[in-house]
Amino acid sequence: MKKLLPAIILLAGLAGAAHAQKKQPVLAPSYAWKIVEPLGLREEATIDTLPDNYGQRTVPSFISPAYATTGNYGAEGLDMIWSSRPMRSDFFFRDGLLHWIPTESTMRFYNTRTPMTLLSYTTAGGRDNAQEHLGVKFSGNINSKAQVGALLDYIYSKGCYANQADKDLIWGFSGSYMGDRYEMQAYYNNYNLLNKENGGIDDPLYITDPALIQGGVTKVDPKTIPTRLANAHTRVRGQQLYVNNRYKIGYWHEEKDGDSIVNREYIPVTSVIYTLKYTSGRHSFLDSSPVETSEFFTNTYLNPDFTADRTSYWNLENTVGISMLEGFHKYAKFGLAAFLTYEINRFTQTVDTIDRVGHELLTPFPEGITIDPKATEHKARVGAQLTKQRGSILRYAATAQFGVAGAAAGDIILDGNVDTRIPLPIDTIGIRAFASFTNEATPYLMRNYLSNHFIWQNDFGKERRVKFGGNLSVPRTGTAVTVQVENVQNHVYFGPDFLPAQHGGSVQVFSANLSENLRVGPFNWDTSVTYQTTSDATVIPLPALAIYTNMYFKFRIATLKVQLGVDCDYYTRYYAPKYQPATASFANQTDIKLGNYPFMNVYANFKLSKTRFFVMMSHVNQGWFSRDYFSMPDYPLNPRRFQIGLSVDFAN
Repeated sequence: MKKLLPAIILLAGLAGAAHAQKKQPVLAPSYAWKIVEPLGLREEATIDTLPDNYGQRTVPSFISPAYATTGNYGAEGLDMIWSSRPMRSDFFFRDGLLHWIPTESTMRFYNTRTPMTLLSYTTAGGRDNAQEHLGVKFSGNINSKAQVGALLDYIYSKGCYANQADKDLIWGFSGSYMGDRYEMQAYYNNYNLLNKENGGIDDPLYITDPALIQGGVTKVDPKTIPTRLANAHTRVRGQQLYVNNRYKIGYWHEEKDGDSIVNREYIPVTSVIYTLKYTSGRHSFLDSSPVETSEFFTNTYLNPDFTADRTSYWNLENTVGISMLEGFHKYAKFGLAAFLTYEINRFTQTVDTIDRVGHELLTPFPEGITIDPKATEHKARVGAQLTKQRGSILRYAATAQFGVAGAAAGDIILDGNVDTRIPLPIDTIGIRAFASFTNEATPYLMRNYLSNHFIWQNDFGKERRVKFGGNLSVPRTGTAVTVQVENVQNHVYFGPDFLPAQHGGSVQVFSANLSENLRVGPFNWDTSVTYQTTSDATVIPLPALAIYTNMYFKFRIATLKVQLGVDCDYYTRYYAPKYQPATASFANQTDIKLGNYPFMNVYANFKLSKTRFFVMMSHVNQGWFSRDYFSMPDYPLNPRRFQIGLSVDFAN
């Protein structure tokens, strides 16, 4: 079936392309939007049907020009561009997998007028290192106000190195209703991500100097390189339920021609909002080898024969609010809202069931630590939001939240941005300014954790962050400049011993990004350069320079759109984080510097009507300039490999 699947999808794609050539009725254009927290406001989004750079998405490093990863597609990774790295969540085990999991910020709703199905399939490698990704997105309108959607995402990758396979399954449903009085946006997603953990390769010489470690033999099969773990698995499972309801109170505006009503429109003035969010997560780390348990881990607290760590949590959040809507009157130039949020967090951790008497192989519990395997947190916050989402010259948004009870007492979250456009004779310049201030308690699991190899109980203070910056964009020249400054006080991170630590002082991070997209006839050159500096690299280590550059030719052959080119990721050397499989965490280290290595792909992307397809040779430059292609200590990047893929837009 796996061998037939590409052919089946190819035939389906050609059929879809042929169908698209038929004369279709003229309909209003499709559009997409995403949710803006915390009250479910809508923001315009794009529909993913563009052919540009389609193939590069199948390489893990495409996530970021500086990406610390275990290597395999669909596995854990950490964005080393500080300005784009998300905050640590209440369930940190899934943070390294966030790119593969749908969230509020990545969920999309569509109004496609006619049913739409986006089907994609990509594959790479051979029998021993196969990488396959099947994706399906569906959206269909019940009528002009209501739509339903569904998604399916399946990744199966054996990995290029031994004991590295992963299998990710994500599926979900969504729906929306945009009526005159009532609006609803909802989705449910379920994910199950299984990763085989190899702990990294035994010796980096297998990559950097194979002849030295293999007695003169220069060629090495990546699958034969010994790894530090062979019997370890990580599984992260979870669910997300989101339902946003808005009831609008207003009046009917009627336009008459004599005694006849020629137009009747409902004008909403105020809305009442209720949002329900339920999130659950389960993490398990299993290792059946007593030898690995004793050799790989420094401490073993619960069982010397095998590891079976299981941690789970669920979060139930309710938000109620009331808002004055923007635009109901010519003097109502903005929207204003107030809201209250109450949430419950419930944590369940591994239980100590073994009789510790007489077990000399077990590490004694750290003195003074007593952790209840079950714990509950309550949080209550009040907030307000000021927004202006309409207007061609000025738009803005400002949100303030204050913790008033429970674990959130004393928390402060302030966030705001302003967008303006300056029309000039040759172009319109876009300017955006943003700022935020947060003073939040450290997540529960960073303060209390119980497992076979790691136990901690920390009395951390609140972490404070002050961030501000701006962006300038010139569409005509394809130029964008972003500058950001952030001060982090009481930063919590994983130290070299893989235990959480808190830095008592402040760390400043400055970053500047320049993006330039050059066009000369069919030749294109897109470049993004990020410079960042940190005042304390032992607390927040970052590569000083990260570059993504993409040179390609873009042209047509009859109705076939073609993009031929080569792209490259590069970042300077720095103390890259190390990875701990048992907690799926990334820790600071000061022994090994990595970087200064270009990762290049040669590709050809095509689009014929509603069908996209590509061919690509990833990491084409393997061994050309250097063999030191490690993303993290003991974790090399994937070697050179051929990849292909296909995406079909079945717009009925």
